[in-house]
Amino acid sequence: MSCCQDHYAPAPDGDRGFEVDVTRVRFGRGLLDETGDAARALGMSRVALFTDSKIRNLPFFETVRRSLLGAGMDVEVYDRVSVEPTDGSFQSAAAFARAGHFDGYVSIGGGSTIDTAKAANLYATYPAEFSAYVNAPIGAGQTVPGPLKPHIACPTTSGTGSECTGIAIFDLVSMGAKTGIVSRRLKPSLGIIDPDVTRSLPAEVVACSGFDVLSHALESYTALPYTRRKRPMNGEARPLSQGANPYSDIACLEALRILGGNIERAVADARDDEAREQMMFAATLAGIGFGNAGCHAPHGMSYSVSGLVKEFRPSGYPQEAAIVPHGMSVIVNSPAVFRFTAAACPGRHLETAQALGADITGVAESDAGELLSNRIVELMRATRMPNGLSALGYTSADTEALTDGAFPQRRLFMNTPRDVSRDDLRALFESAMAYW
Repeated sequence: MSCCQDHYAPAPDGDRGFEVDVTRVRFGRGLLDETGDAARALGMSRVALFTDSKIRNLPFFETVRRSLLGAGMDVEVYDRVSVEPTDGSFQSAAAFARAGHFDGYVSIGGGSTIDTAKAANLYATYPAEFSAYVNAPIGAGQTVPGPLKPHIACPTTSGTGSECTGIAIFDLVSMGAKTGIVSRRLKPSLGIIDPDVTRSLPAEVVACSGFDVLSHALESYTALPYTRRKRPMNGEARPLSQGANPYSDIACLEALRILGGNIERAVADARDDEAREQMMFAATLAGIGFGNAGCHAPHGMSYSVSGLVKEFRPSGYPQEAAIVPHGMSVIVNSPAVFRFTAAACPGRHLETAQALGADITGVAESDAGELLSNRIVELMRATRMPNGLSALGYTSADTEALTDGAFPQRRLFMNTPRDVSRDDLRALFESAMAYW
């Protein structure tokens, strides 16, 4: 809960309640070999197994495949998932799913794989023009008509929390920015979270995925309170990103506390099983948190940062094309954003700074944004994240294009605790160019 007792005070036209919607999860070492039994229990018989070409060659992929075959499943593998998927890669996956007539889906990989399986399941079950389900105003934002086929999500990175959310994110190439599809129907039926998979993750991947965890939890905890969001016409119209609420608060603060104490260890030493397991658990908690509250400005800004990438190629990721990993594209904006948003709920910004390990003794609420931002920067430097947008190849000359790509992400900016005008957004990009 917030230290401010009136944080959830009723507003005249605000929502009167919030909704709790959580994916069923299993967490523990060695649980991937339970995938086949879980698929059978969900009524699957013909399974689309989604992964990417790199993970297909790792032992834990074979663990999942053998488990499915051992349970009597007819399994067909789709290993053409793109890291940071595009509208084109989503459509290719959907074509595979339609042709295969599957009655269930299993995804093993990072958020890109899980999101691709969500989209393939959707478009195979309810075929439509691609833009139909894409978030408005970029797409039509149509409601998913009904239930999807069962989906078991097996994350292999400790960051996205996609196994807990009804969100599928992709790069809309024609726009040079990311957007997504959002529906409770997209939530996987089960998440199987096995920390053993993190032992093979390169340090930079652990850092990027860890900062995605930080951003999910921090943005959800400081999001506009659900009581200040417009009251829906009826309960079924309540959005998935409903704003900060007491349920999400619990998961978010604990995720931040775990991350603040473990991210440096997890990045520094691949043999530190305890730290990497804790990061995996923090990712799940943050997924529960933002899956019921929603993110805000750092994620909204990240979509153009990723979409307009020039020549940046981070180590630990495929080198064939320029890419800004999602967690990196978010965290480079975060210090600038939280200096800006602190005035809306300074107590919450202080609480999150403390959860991340900052000493808040004697700190005035007027300094909350600076303290939180400085703590984020400390963690960025300790884990060798880029020094703001300039380190990704952007300059002030790119500010307008970045703003153009981000401003349409109204779903996210509506969840920010302060109004964000176009001028505000341009200034935030300028402030995010460098931090040290």
